[in-house]
Amino acid sequence: MGGAGATWCSRRPVRRRWLGGKMAAVSLRLGDLVWGKLGRYPPWPGKIVNPPKDLKKPRGKKCFFVKFFGTEDHAWIKVEQLKPYHAHKEEMIKINKGKRFQQAVDAVEEFLRRAKGKDQTSSHNSADDKNRRNSSEERSRPNSGDEKRKLSLSEGKVKKNMGEGKKRVSSGSSERGSKSPLKRAQEQSPRKRGRPPKDEKDLTIPESSTVKGVMAGPMAAFKWQPTVSEPVKDADPHFHHFLLSQTEKPAVCYQAITKKLKICEEETGSTSIQAADSTAVNGSITPTDKKIGFLGLGLMGSGIVSNLLKMGHTVTVWNRTAEKCDLFIQEGARLGRTPAEVVSTCDITFACVSDPKAAKDLVLGPSGVLQGIRPGKCYVDMSTVDADTVTELAQVIVSRGGRFLEAPVSGNQQLSNDGMLVILAAGDRGLYEDCSSCFQAMGKTSFFLGEVGNAAKMMLIVNMVQGSFMATIAEGLTLAQVTGQSQQTLLDILNQGQLASIFLDQKCQNILQGNFKPDFYLKYIQKDLRLAIALGDAVNHPTPMAAAANEVYKRAKALDQSDNDMSAVYRAYIH
Repeated sequence: MGGAGATWCSRRPVRRRWLGGKMAAVSLRLGDLVWGKLGRYPPWPGKIVNPPKDLKKPRGKKCFFVKFFGTEDHAWIKVEQLKPYHAHKEEMIKINKGKRFQQAVDAVEEFLRRAKGKDQTSSHNSADDKNRRNSSEERSRPNSGDEKRKLSLSEGKVKKNMGEGKKRVSSGSSERGSKSPLKRAQEQSPRKRGRPPKDEKDLTIPESSTVKGVMAGPMAAFKWQPTVSEPVKDADPHFHHFLLSQTEKPAVCYQAITKKLKICEEETGSTSIQAADSTAVNGSITPTDKKIGFLGLGLMGSGIVSNLLKMGHTVTVWNRTAEKCDLFIQEGARLGRTPAEVVSTCDITFACVSDPKAAKDLVLGPSGVLQGIRPGKCYVDMSTVDADTVTELAQVIVSRGGRFLEAPVSGNQQLSNDGMLVILAAGDRGLYEDCSSCFQAMGKTSFFLGEVGNAAKMMLIVNMVQGSFMATIAEGLTLAQVTGQSQQTLLDILNQGQLASIFLDQKCQNILQGNFKPDFYLKYIQKDLRLAIALGDAVNHPTPMAAAANEVYKRAKALDQSDNDMSAVYRAYIH
């Protein structure tokens, strides 16, 4: 979640009221569990914690710094936007039904169970110690000197054990803190006022199990409060927008990238810190009331449509092979007979097809997208194509009064199914904002990159790097094999080093198991390499590594590996 700027409040209890817009007396302090809410966005469970030491204090109304459960998100939240957790739990559960929201509530309950368990263990140990002392006194009253010595030793042991217990808890928190910038800042910065509550000293909020090494990811600010010039659309507060307009502010854009997108108050009008690689909490999305169309139900499109439907969007689907639509019709989608019909009956139509030819045919062909375009109709092309193709499509759509956005996605079938794609958008900025709830449903992060063509170029560069890396992995595994080295041991070594990643592990496992079921078609990564090389040629920039990798993929295609996963490039080295 993101938060609105306000001045940090100390541990002093704050008196406030909040009951259906009316005010009622409550008090909050550091360590309290709360519900945090901003404007129209859904409430989310969190805990009041100390802010990072170097985080700039926002100005305005009083607020608390909150860490939210089930995510890696933190935010400054205004006092009037907070409710005590326990008093309003039932109310919040009734109005929020999303899966991610329930997972966050479960995380709170687990946190409370752990806290209760520690309290009971401490109480039980104290009672046992007292009983042992009383029993010992009854048995040994004649020898009071010996008893005093034994009691002293016993108390010493208890204190030592309790001290070790605290050390273990502190150590555990430190280890988790290595994954959280907030925890690290809390450990490094001294408390400014008084002591925290007992639970604040010994307990930490559970980290999201899907997030590793937060500091390795960029930090981003999310736009919460409307500004005069640009109203905020309905948005999932756990979804991360990066607005990088290369056409208007190129220097700022590239500087932001190199500095890992630190907090940008100028861009957002609010202050929050969010890890760009954290899980998008899609369960709290408010779906747009616009009618959504989707053309193309391949590996990527199928997962995208499924998530749009799950998050409550009204979706009309079309696919060249009509049978693929059946499953989505059962899930609540509507069927469009042609691309033109889908576009004419929907407000925003997305498309995700295989290559430049397919993208052009979809728009310009018989009963194509262009025939359904009227003034105000919106078209979003999510295909990975070259900049010339997407520019041509944008021109014909706009010439009919339509609005155009390119939005290719980085990811694979699994990430598409999980709603964890990375979306690279460019074109109509207003349309990008209108697509907010859709992007939140299908992805974890979106980037706005400026004018049409920029997203296509960036996507080709990303896939060029990925494709070249995959070819290098295959080359290393085959070299290990022919030199008598264990391929599994090579993978184990790589997984312990700086190259360790989910991508590396999954693709190596595919190769070791001989399982090349497509997660990203080999023929498509080869297509992207070819287009990236052409992009380099157009600006007279050498791409020798991509060119070498491209030749290996071409050989794999000649060995009938086109419809296998990209990891099947391994077979080009063993035949």
